Amino acid sequence: MAITVACPHCGKPVEWTDTSTWRPFCSKRCRLIDLGDWLDENHRISDPTDAQSEDPPPSDDNATHH
Repeated sequence: MAITVACPHCGKPVEWTDTSTWRPFCSKRCRLIDLGDWLDENHRISDPTDAQSEDPPPSDDNATHH
């Protein structure tokens, strides 16, 4: 029995087999639409270095100078 997954673009069921040429997509069209979304930066992988830390580094303005 083959595993069935949903096409990431349209949701159509796709059998996860060697004969499913475009898996996990149901077709070349859905694959190209998804690629275009990545190229247009509609999809992004988050960058943990962009997240602000809970305790920001002290600024020079708050430093006590002797």
